[in-house]
Amino acid sequence: MSFELSSDHETFRKVVREFAEAEIAPHAARWDREHHFPVDVVRAMGDLGVFGLTAPEEYGGAGGDFTSLCVAIEEIGRVDQSLGITVEAAVGLGINPIVMYGTEEQKQRWLPDLVVGRALAAFGLTEPGAGSDAGQTATRAVLDGDQWVIDGAKQFITNSGTPITSCVTVTARTGTLADGHPEISTIIVPAGTSGFTVEPSYDKLGWRASDTHPLTFTGCRVPVDHLLGERGRGFAQFLAALDDGRIAIAALALGCIEAMLEQSVAYAKERTAFGVPIGAKQGVAFQIADLKVMADAARLLTYRAAAVRDAGRPHADVKQAAAVAKLYATEAAVTATRIATQVHGGYGFMEEYPVARFYRDAKVLEIGEGTSEVQRLLIGRSLGLPVE
Repeated sequence: MSFELSSDHETFRKVVREFAEAEIAPHAARWDREHHFPVDVVRAMGDLGVFGLTAPEEYGGAGGDFTSLCVAIEEIGRVDQSLGITVEAAVGLGINPIVMYGTEEQKQRWLPDLVVGRALAAFGLTEPGAGSDAGQTATRAVLDGDQWVIDGAKQFITNSGTPITSCVTVTARTGTLADGHPEISTIIVPAGTSGFTVEPSYDKLGWRASDTHPLTFTGCRVPVDHLLGERGRGFAQFLAALDDGRIAIAALALGCIEAMLEQSVAYAKERTAFGVPIGAKQGVAFQIADLKVMADAARLLTYRAAAVRDAGRPHADVKQAAAVAKLYATEAAVTATRIATQVHGGYGFMEEYPVARFYRDAKVLEIGEGTSEVQRLLIGRSLGLPVE
C-alpha cells in the first residue's frame, strides 16, 4: 500500500502552489477585509485548469481524477479558504451535477464555459426551513405547458451572485410520491431569468471573499428541458454529489491545518520570550507537534477517500470514507486554528496575522455540505447501527 501521491500529482501540486502563493496569498487579507470576490483571479484559476480537472475532455475538461481536484483545493485553501471554497463549490456543486446527470444538450450548453472558469454555476439546496433536513424542501416547481414555474427561497448559496454566474441548479417539489413523500427534482435556472432574484450577499463571519447569497424565486419560468436528471430523483442525485463534496471539503480543511502548522512553526522560531525562541518551550512545542499529527492524519484520511472514489469502489464505501474524512479533517481544522492562535498569543488576535482569518474561516467547515452531526449519523449507519 502506497501512502504517497503520484509524481504527476506532486508536479501538479507544485504548479498550483506557485500560483496560489504568487496570485492569491498577497491579496487574501485585503479581499477578506473588503468582502471582495476577485473575478480576475477566478478566471486565472480557470486558465490554470483547476475547474476542469474532473470534467470530460469533450467539453473542454482534463478528464482527470478526483485526487487532482483535492490537491488543487488543498493548495489554494492553504493560502485562502475563500478561494478554496469557490473552487470546491464550482466543481462539486456546479459542474459535477451537470456532468453526472445532464443531457447532452445541457452539457454542450453549460460545461464549456464552466470548465475553463469563464462562468460559474451554483447549486441551491438549503432553505430557511430545510438545511440538514433537506427532505423538507418547500420550493415548488409546477409544470405549466412546456415550462416549469418555480416559487420559493434558498439560502447560503455559494457562487450564486458573481458577475460570471451563469446558472443555479435548484431542488424543488414537483409533486407527491405514492408514499406521501414529496417528489424532489432538480432544475437548472439560468442567471437573469425573470422571477429569479439574487438577494444581497451575507455579512459573514468567515469566507468573506467567497460569494454567498439568499435566492428568491417568484413565478420564475424556465423551459421543461431544464430539468436536470430524472424527475423525482433530485434529492438522491444531490446526495450522491455531496459525497464528492465532502471529500473536497476535507481537502480544504487539510489546507487550513497545514497553514496553521507552517505559520506556527515559523512564529515559534522567531518570537522570543525569556531569552529564547518560544518554540524551545515544551508548552509551545507540544502544541505544534499536535498540529503535525492533525495534518498527517487529515491528509491520509482525505486522500484515502479520494482514492476510494477514483477506484470506482461501491457507493457505500465512498460514502463512509467521505464522511470519515470530512468529520475528522474539519473538526481538526477548527482545533488547529485555535492552537495556532494560542501559539501566536496576542498577535494571533490581530487581523494583521493570517491565523485570525483562518480562525474565522474554519468554523463553517464543520457545517457546510453536511454538519459534523450528519457525518456521525452516516458513519453510524454505515456500521449497521439503527441510528436516526
